[in-house]
Amino acid sequence: MEVPTLASNQLVPINVKEQEFQKIMRIYEMAMIQVKDNLENMKNNLSNFYQYDVINNINCRVKTPDSIIKKMKRKQYDLNYKNLIENVDDIAGIRVVCPFKNDVFKVVKIIEENPNLEILQKKDYITKPKKSGYSGYHIIAQTPVNIGDAFANVKTEIQIKTMAMDFWSSTEHKLKYKAKNKLSKTDSKKMVKYAKIINKMDNEIMKIHKKYEEET
Repeated sequence: MEVPTLASNQLVPINVKEQEFQKIMRIYEMAMIQVKDNLENMKNNLSNFYQYDVINNINCRVKTPDSIIKKMKRKQYDLNYKNLIENVDDIAGIRVVCPFKNDVFKVVKIIEENPNLEILQKKDYITKPKKSGYSGYHIIAQTPVNIGDAFANVKTEIQIKTMAMDFWSSTEHKLKYKAKNKLSKTDSKKMVKYAKIINKMDNEIMKIHKKYEEET
């Protein structure tokens, strides 16, 4: 996406209070809504085909200005619009939650085949979880957004998880990033242990589900 009304090679400093910043955030919100609508259609089609809710729920959000600036500083990016658009991939974020682990990969396949979404990046943290214990499937996709007299390809991050993975990651995020005190090494190790337990549970439940799915 090119910065609206700005040449893409201009390193214009970010000011979250300016109209320009708000305009860009609205474009990300439009992209998020478009992708969410696409996913809602997938949800209905998958439910009709498999006769159960392959997607349990879909949630979305646009990053707050404070979160965007904090992330750019943490990644040591200069605070300009060019870096914001090129390097911050999760300004528009969508979380897709599925009941079973094999459902996650069904959803990934459907997203890959969607003509309205161009896949830019995929990260499979289910097959290979993060060291923290985090599991989930991340996709960075772009979709064309009408911005008046032109279209802009806007990035959205889609995270796909099971309900168990979503429970763990939401809890870990609150403990790690929202708590006043830093999580101790002992408690971090406990969270990794619990993630492994959840992963094992997900695998066993998936096996049970597959057995009955094959019988129908």
